[in-house]
Amino acid sequence: MPPWVIDLIKIGTALLLVAVNGFFVAAEFALVKVRPSRIDEFIEIGKPFAKSAKWLADRMEQALSACQLGITMASLAIGAVGEPVFEKVLSPVFHFLSVPEAAVHTLSVIVAFTTITALHLVIGEQAPKIFAIRRPEDMLLWCALPLRIFYVCGWPLMAALNWVTSIILSKLGLEDADGHGTIHTETELQTLLAASHEHGHLSRSEHNLIEAVFRFDDMVCRRIMVPRNDVEFFDINDAPPSCIELARRTKHTRYPVCNDSLDEVLGVVHMKDLIGFAVPDDFDWKSIMRPAKKVPENMPISKLLKHFQSTHQLLAFVIDEYGTVIGIVTLENVLEEIIGEVDDEFDNDDPHIIPEGPDRYILRGRTPLDEACQKFDLDRPETEIDTFAGLLMNQAQRILSVGDRLKVGEWTAEILEVRDDRARRIRMTKTQPTTTDAPPTP
Repeated sequence: MPPWVIDLIKIGTALLLVAVNGFFVAAEFALVKVRPSRIDEFIEIGKPFAKSAKWLADRMEQALSACQLGITMASLAIGAVGEPVFEKVLSPVFHFLSVPEAAVHTLSVIVAFTTITALHLVIGEQAPKIFAIRRPEDMLLWCALPLRIFYVCGWPLMAALNWVTSIILSKLGLEDADGHGTIHTETELQTLLAASHEHGHLSRSEHNLIEAVFRFDDMVCRRIMVPRNDVEFFDINDAPPSCIELARRTKHTRYPVCNDSLDEVLGVVHMKDLIGFAVPDDFDWKSIMRPAKKVPENMPISKLLKHFQSTHQLLAFVIDEYGTVIGIVTLENVLEEIIGEVDDEFDNDDPHIIPEGPDRYILRGRTPLDEACQKFDLDRPETEIDTFAGLLMNQAQRILSVGDRLKVGEWTAEILEVRDDRARRIRMTKTQPTTTDAPPTP
């Protein structure tokens, strides 16, 4: 066989080894990137080689060891075969170019090393790595069967190498750990969700729903309760017909029963218990009312949900550290933190924020502070304030009055209505930047 044919075969072998190295690199990164749940989906829809991919994923550590073994063997073979043959091919070229004999060998080695390194880096490492990161599922399916065959053939050698590796690690005080997956923090998961939404894999409603679930456990009862001043209740000292008139007017499902005020809660009346009979003037609410359930103001609403599930009573009284009732909370308040506002046929409340014109809004004083800060691009202060009216009062350091104006970020807040020492309606107007006239040019 002519020498040039042998050289061509060696060059072809070197290029093949570069491709083999790229195969193992791509298989390794694809194995790490693909989620096991996606592999299960591929098996259900019958994609080719999905079962081999599952077989490898179930043996993640050993499969990655097989990839490393393949990469090492291919890299060593490339160095042994590729560099000498490229050097041999380049030597005649330098002789033809009249390069001095003393420099031919050095130049051949340098160019051959540079060429084989560039091929190895680009084709054998970077290109398959980037492809596997961007399309891990397709890459894993393509590589699954050949990698499984290599795994089976090389298992005795890998078992011996893993045994030696575990001994070395144990001597260094490191315990063996199963799996190569990365555990994501809550913040990282939120970043991944935002990226999925941005690239169209999650709809806006799906993204908002999952984001609400992340915030769910960080919310406490005080942040979602109906404040004490807004609670409608039956006073046991009033005539029952007047209480029924209150129920007709406010149309709630449940009413606290109190002795004069929420400072003395006696129980809760469910309006379903009144269906089917008239309420006489001497009716005793105690005959149908249910016991009052109380929860602390700092209870996470995830625990509050479990409280509702266990007690089967969907209204609870929120108390502060001194045992004073500061509001009530219902199952509806909890669920709205996940799915958003849900108004039934009898809810007549206005939205928290109502546009009034360009850069002008009317706010209810009890607008949640988080909602207001997001709407008006404000920095939320590190305080326990829950409402926008509370933020303004904290800034003014006094009880607010109608007509007060306060600067909040780029906005001016004007108090329109005050009731029970609390700002009920507020107008927000964006502050126009002041401009100064330029001096006339001479």
